[in-house]
Amino acid sequence: MIQIYNTMTRAKEDFKPLKENQVSMYVCGPTVYNYIHIGNARSIIAFDTIRRYFEYRGYTVKFVSNFTDVDDKMIRTANEEGITVPELADRFINAFKEDVRAVNVEPATVNPRATENIPEIIEFISDLIEKGFAYEVEGDVYYRARKFEKYGELSHQNIDELEQGASQHVDDEETARKEDPIDFALWKAAKPNEISWDSPFGKGRPGWHIECSVMSTKYLGDTFDIHGGGEDLQFPHHENEIAQSEAKTGKTFARYWMHNGFVTVGDENEKMSKSLGNFVTVHDLVKKVNPEVLRFFMATTQYRRPIQYTQANLDDAKNNLEKIQNAFVNLSYRLKDADGKKDYEVLKQAENLKKQFETNMDDDFNVQNGITTVYEFTKLLNVYSEAEQVNADQIKDLLKSYSAMMLVFGVALKQDESDDQDIDLLIKKRDEARENRDFATSDQIRDQLTAMGIVLEDTPNGTRWRKKND
Repeated sequence: MIQIYNTMTRAKEDFKPLKENQVSMYVCGPTVYNYIHIGNARSIIAFDTIRRYFEYRGYTVKFVSNFTDVDDKMIRTANEEGITVPELADRFINAFKEDVRAVNVEPATVNPRATENIPEIIEFISDLIEKGFAYEVEGDVYYRARKFEKYGELSHQNIDELEQGASQHVDDEETARKEDPIDFALWKAAKPNEISWDSPFGKGRPGWHIECSVMSTKYLGDTFDIHGGGEDLQFPHHENEIAQSEAKTGKTFARYWMHNGFVTVGDENEKMSKSLGNFVTVHDLVKKVNPEVLRFFMATTQYRRPIQYTQANLDDAKNNLEKIQNAFVNLSYRLKDADGKKDYEVLKQAENLKKQFETNMDDDFNVQNGITTVYEFTKLLNVYSEAEQVNADQIKDLLKSYSAMMLVFGVALKQDESDDQDIDLLIKKRDEARENRDFATSDQIRDQLTAMGIVLEDTPNGTRWRKKND
């Protein structure tokens, strides 16, 4: 059974979905005023990996992730560029989709936008006002945080600690309008030249937190299985989502809360920031780094742990991924001469490794132990690919299991047929040269193939080749 570390309880819990073999999952998406950076990518890739493992285990996943397409940053950036907020949002939503596609992230079931849900947001806020959990002040609407008795439960802080934290997120003018400093905005009155919508509270726009409450419950129901996001979102964002949603519905909002760790940059583990000159966007990075390597690097660190982004760590990921891909290619090639019997010892080892992989991944998606098992599977494939006799059905079963494991990490293994054709052509020319006793040409072709990382094996049944395993 899959176990999940629940931020709410600070403990691992058995995952029991609301509906059998189905997972309902909401993950906070980006504010689309710029390209996503590697910190954003960490969360996106971590939860995509989690989603993929659920699917590997046979679950159907309804995955909802929003776009925040109106807020202070959006308005400020649009004004600086002399364009509308929707124009800015469209540009960076398209860029987001391009960037996440490059690192092989599965499309969300639904990607709702805040601005497409304004009527539902207004209705949600009106309900909170009617229930006494919200109040109007000069066109703004605020939530009465102290009225929600469980406020602070997720971030495990008391109300006084939260009051101090909340004061860091608002200005003095806004604090003066509130009944209590801990209260937070549900609706913001329109300022001159700002995008706005008509509402019973006056022209304005939604606050940040309300949109996720509205969109998650709209698409997943009042209660759903998993809510995810970066660990920095525990307070105030997720705390406020819980307060809003449960005040309105009277039901548990999300049953499991999952939060991913941060990304640090460089050998000194620096926090990423523009001022330090270490700010890296995915849009720029995938032009320099193989996106598959970036995906593999980020997907193979357990989601709750921090990731240290360094060139050395990227290089390690590149080398390990090449070994995995080579093992797949080499065993695939043996299908050409696979006429032996099944090796039941290999079959047993493969089955044990598959169970070990699932045991590791069932433990709160422990990808670091999971990929260690994949490395053991890689060794098994390499040994079998060099066996004197191999069986076609067994090769297919091994490759199927191996590919399924790697797909959890977002890596699709495949045989590069264009390379195969080039290699086969060179081997054919070498064989012809040997038959004609043209050993100079034969040696030249062998050297060429060696430089390509190809190992040749001359057997009574002809020449076999495989990619070199480091």
